[in-house]
Amino acid sequence: MEELLNKLRRGFPQINFIAGDRFSWSPAKSQVIYNAATDKEDQFNIWSLLHELGHGLLGHNTYDSDFELLSLEAQAWYKAQEIAKDYSHTIDPEHIQDCLDTYRDWLYQRSTCPVCTSCSLQIDKKTYCCFNCGSTWQVSSSRLCRPYRRKQKEILV
Repeated sequence: MEELLNKLRRGFPQINFIAGDRFSWSPAKSQVIYNAATDKEDQFNIWSLLHELGHGLLGHNTYDSDFELLSLEAQAWYKAQEIAKDYSHTIDPEHIQDCLDTYRDWLYQRSTCPVCTSCSLQIDKKTYCCFNCGSTWQVSSSRLCRPYRRKQKEILV
């Protein structure tokens, strides 16, 4: 992966590639952080590196809803596929779908009503509202934590 990293550094000088403990994109610092402790030649690591670069090249900075996050993830994977071709790599489409499935599952869990189990829509960054029973619940703003759903107290008018 070191050879690929050197090529990417030359090809994308606007992006800083920084060794870290996991793969991620930092828009504030224009940094792709890659896991330096893993087997650097493992294809999954190469794919993750290209995916995070995809976020950077697409200018992904923030998102306002869970569904938008899923959309950004899909866009970054498709950009990663384009980049991979330029560097003689191929990303397995099944791997992409497996990664996107983790976001789909996360989104489904967060959007499931804790009262009646209907799937609902997000009304703001941390709140969902059920179409079926009218319940509202809060979710964590972190995409990395378990999808807890805290039901809000009903206010009777």
